[in-house]
Order: sequence, then C-alpha cells, then structure tokens
Amino acid sequence: MEAPAAAHNPAEPAQDGVGAQITVNSPEQMQELGRRLAKLLRAGDLVMLNGELGAGKTTLTRGLGEGLGVRGAVTSPTFVIARVHPSLGDGPPLVHVDAYRLGGGLDEMEDLDLDVSLSDSVIVVEWGEGKVEELTDDRLHVVIHRAVGDTTDEVRHVTVTGLGRRWASADLTVLAA
Repeated sequence: MEAPAAAHNPAEPAQDGVGAQITVNSPEQMQELGRRLAKLLRAGDLVMLNGELGAGKTTLTRGLGEGLGVRGAVTSPTFVIARVHPSLGDGPPLVHVDAYRLGGGLDEMEDLDLDVSLSDSVIVVEWGEGKVEELTDDRLHVVIHRAVGDTTDEVRHVTVTGLGRRWASADLTVLAA
C-alpha cells in the first residue's frame, strides 16, 4: 500500500517537474516574460497561473496573447469566467480562464468545455490550482509571488514549473533571459 501523498500548498509549485525562477521588476517586464513564454507554447498546452490578487497574472497573460499573436485585448475574465482569443495567424487560439469565483474542481468548469478546447488551443487558467489538473498530466504551473500589504513594491518572483512528458526536457531557464 502506498503512503498518502503529501499535501501540496497551492501557493507553491509542484516539486516533481522542471522549472525556472525569474525576478520581474515591473509590469512591462511581466508582459515581456509572457511574450517569451509564448515562444515555448503550442496547441494543447495548459498553463496554470497562481499568485495573490494584483500579482500580475493577467499582465503575464497579456504578454502571452501578444506573443501568440491573438485577436482582442487580453483583460481579466473575472466576471465572464473565460474568453477565447482567436489567432490572427496560423497559431493556436488563447483560452483565458479566471477560476477565482469557482469553488469546486473540474466538474464546475465542465460548461467551459476546456477538455474539448485543449487539443487545439493554449489554455491559461488563473487560480486553477485544484481545479483543472485533471485536464492533462502535461502542464505549466506559474506562481507569482509579490510583497503583500501597503507597498508600492513592483518586484515579483516568478516560479515556472513544467510537469509531465511535454515539459521533461524543456529548458525553462530561457525565460530568465
């Protein structure tokens, strides 16, 4: 009999993948990180973004959208839950989901048909920890840490962890360039 798995803190990346640590000093650098990350992504990729409110999840996704060359302004989908940004070229569309207001797991997200969209899209899920892992074993966990409280500190520490066969040989350190 196997021992139960250790509890995983959703604020921390999973420890069984390959990863990179990046320090970001401004919203412009966060957006640039998104553009660099977009170069590594392809249809079928799931990116899970976690971090405090105001950490830069949507700013990173805006950069992803630019890097993927998708149509439409990438803004927070908090109240619509999900937005689809079609590609302006031959790349995959970007499906941007905000799971902040969703309580349960994948069952609550079934109406979004993410499992149907996954094979031909890049899916980015803000606040997806504990909700969308069942979609695929191959995914990127992006955790953005920022100073909390009454601060104007723009510094963010970003941890990108690739899980599964898709990311096993990926060199995520290129993101720190």
